[in-house]
Amino acid sequence: MKRYILTGTPGSGKTTILRRLAALGYATVDEAATEVIAVEQARGVDEPWTRPSFIDKIVALQRRRQLQPVTAGPPAQFFDRSPVCAHVLSTWLGHPVPPALSAEIERITRDEVYDRDVFFVRNLGFCEPTEARRISFEDSLEFERLHERTYQEFGFRLIDVPAAPVPERVAAVTSRLAPAEP
Repeated sequence: MKRYILTGTPGSGKTTILRRLAALGYATVDEAATEVIAVEQARGVDEPWTRPSFIDKIVALQRRRQLQPVTAGPPAQFFDRSPVCAHVLSTWLGHPVPPALSAEIERITRDEVYDRDVFFVRNLGFCEPTEARRISFEDSLEFERLHERTYQEFGFRLIDVPAAPVPERVAAVTSRLAPAEP
């Protein structure tokens, strides 16, 4: 099964695209950072991203999810973000890249866990804040550029998914999928 990454700036519509892909029958994997933030905030930690263990928790959850068996369906699985995104986040937050993250990026690149073509979901021209997303639109644009550079540095090819109505964005993704082998 091919594993594809959806990435981009916060609030760009990755999760919406992921939900539509799931409705089409594709296997999907939700973003880990959002879940880690929600769990920590439920425990009373208002800004879990300030803690050194934050990135390690994301990486551990991403790995568990990536290693879960996939049920039958189309021969493609979509991930809302990847360990490369965790690397970007670590850099953005000013945290050192933890050894577990370095090892995970080594594993996913060595073993070609994800397809080298990454769907880069472009910003929508705004960024709505949430409890997990506390970033200005201006900062989100810099975060987008950092994602772009980092993915390219790790040898991934970016496939642009421009701002457009959701059905067009989903079609931009599905039209680029490699045909299934007989």
